[in-house]
Amino acid sequence: HQANDAMCVLVQIETREAMSNLASILDVDGIDGVFIGPADLSADMGFAGNPQHPEVQAAIENAIVQIRAAGKAPGILMANEALAKRYLELGALFVAVGVDTTLLARGAEALAARFGAEKKLSGASGVY
Repeated sequence: HQANDAMCVLVQIETREAMSNLASILDVDGIDGVFIGPADLSADMGFAGNPQHPEVQAAIENAIVQIRAAGKAPGILMANEALAKRYLELGALFVAVGVDTTLLARGAEALAARFGAEKKLSGASGVY
């Protein structure tokens, strides 16, 4: 029974339909929080590739406030630092601020820059 007491149930919303049904979703007993997927939400709203569009941002901000008001934990993925901070200010309790592939790419770019990899390497070999 100890494991059940420590369980956290999160649902993810990524569509206009889910946003319009948010109040009903929040009424479901046992849901502890709601994670917002801004990229898929923006695509579903007709703004693919632009989760920073004002209409998408308004939907996200309203959802965070509504989730928090229902006593649930709002969360979101946002690599843009200014928006991540804004969501925390609005009441988001968890904000994923990095995307694994982006973090890996930026780290590789930084490492390559430190070693002068802007010059093309030909015939490079090594263990990795």
